[in-house]
Amino acid sequence: MNPDKKFILDEIKGRVDESDFVLVVDYTGTTVPSFNELRGRLLEQGAECHVAKNSFMKRVLADSGLPGLSEELSGQTAFVTGASDVCAVAKVVANFQKEFETPVIKAGILDGDVLSAEQVKGLAALPPREVLLAQLLSTINAPASKLVRTLNEPGGSLARVIKAKFNEG
Repeated sequence: MNPDKKFILDEIKGRVDESDFVLVVDYTGTTVPSFNELRGRLLEQGAECHVAKNSFMKRVLADSGLPGLSEELSGQTAFVTGASDVCAVAKVVANFQKEFETPVIKAGILDGDVLSAEQVKGLAALPPREVLLAQLLSTINAPASKLVRTLNEPGGSLARVIKAKFNEG
């Protein structure tokens, strides 16, 4: 194999192996300045966007034991990888698409499963991780809080009755 190709394949494989996810986008019609803007926004979320030959990406996915995206790997394709919150990254790409009409989300891979474009957009619609954790904590704490209020109510009622009795006389 050509040493240049091997270097490129190793570079892509390293990015894919270190990443928690891979998002595939079609960047047809994206200008260089807007592509650089997208890269900057993704970098703020701990993700990167790279362009590689589709044949290279097919080979890297196969070598990494990830499912192939043969149908999605056609045309002008870019790959978003990162080890951060996939929902925040998907939100950046989806918002960028709304703003500039490109790039178009084609598919993704998360935890070894292929995601459709709609599923990736669904991830983008989720609240940030911190909000989800707060909601989960609130749900877990709700029964305990209700129990504490229920246990405190008889004592509180007695205190109100005594206070009313002493204020009356």
